[in-house]
Amino acid sequence: MSVAAIDLVQQPGVLQLRLSGDWTLATMPQPIVSFERRLHELAAGNPAWDLLSIARLDSAGGILLWRAWGQKWPASLAISTRHRAVIARIELMPVEQPSERPTERLSLLLAAGRPLLAAASHFTGLVALIGQLILDLLYLCRHPGDIPWREFSANLFKSGAQALPVTALIGFLIGIVLSYLSALQLANFGADVFIVNLLGISIVRELGPVLVAVLVAGRSGSAMTAQIGVMRVTDEIDALATMGVSQSQRLVLPKVAALSVAMPLLVLWCSAAGIVGGMVSANLQMDLSYGFFIDTLPKVVPVANLWIGMGKGLVFGFLIALIACHFGLRVKPNTESLSSQTTASVVTAITVAILVDAVAAILTRSIGLPL
Repeated sequence: MSVAAIDLVQQPGVLQLRLSGDWTLATMPQPIVSFERRLHELAAGNPAWDLLSIARLDSAGGILLWRAWGQKWPASLAISTRHRAVIARIELMPVEQPSERPTERLSLLLAAGRPLLAAASHFTGLVALIGQLILDLLYLCRHPGDIPWREFSANLFKSGAQALPVTALIGFLIGIVLSYLSALQLANFGADVFIVNLLGISIVRELGPVLVAVLVAGRSGSAMTAQIGVMRVTDEIDALATMGVSQSQRLVLPKVAALSVAMPLLVLWCSAAGIVGGMVSANLQMDLSYGFFIDTLPKVVPVANLWIGMGKGLVFGFLIALIACHFGLRVKPNTESLSSQTTASVVTAITVAILVDAVAAILTRSIGLPL
């Protein structure tokens, strides 16, 4: 095999390009981009072309020449019948037309419309998933023997029991930090005893549920999305459908039910750890006894705050599991989709939890707060 070559032959009144060698992908000079650029520069002078010395010509060489000719046959061309047939086939290939750039006004409309369409798609998907779960619950009420207790208990252990250490640690540390910072301000006004009110209301009603929601969304939510996504990548979900096993009953429903049950208990656990942390910090910094703290807490924090916090936990658990399963089922059979959907699941779950918490704070502003 000989390398593709271009010789310039100056004839009276005309420049001739004599091509020789093998014009194939394997024998073209490297880099091909530079070779193609040189070919275009030579073709700009409208020379005569002599291709009779070319030994071999494949589609790569033909495309290179066709582009240099401006996708039309040159006026002066000497070529063998066999090689002319190669370029003739390239001539019949469809020409890719450059896409028209949208106008500025249309670009703004597209930029605003795409996120709205994506949000609408996710919303309809979540509504459809909720409807499927309702149908599954009605079916299981009529066929209690089909209730997936094993899957439910496994998910309850993974998302609930295994999350106890980290939620207790975070709650305890947040209680210490909140108590320490509050004590610095309350001491200036001689209102040390009101630290019980501040810690009790803030941790039991707000911080406990939100902290647990963020932790569970990052821990259990991402794990659920990744698990279902990997099953999608490895065609396990299709295998379940082939065997007649409902993916919503065996995958989605146990996860949603388990996290809905576990979240209120985790909120109670995290709030208790936060109260203990705040109590320890108040004792060390403000010399408030443990007995005084424990005796005062039920008096200044109505039990309604505990029910509000646990109710938020129930809603957060349902939404986090639902969002995690929704994004997991949308994973396409490639690793890039798996990573992007897992990230989107965590971000969406945390955002939705904070939005729901804000709405709940407004709706329950007159409940459980001592006047």
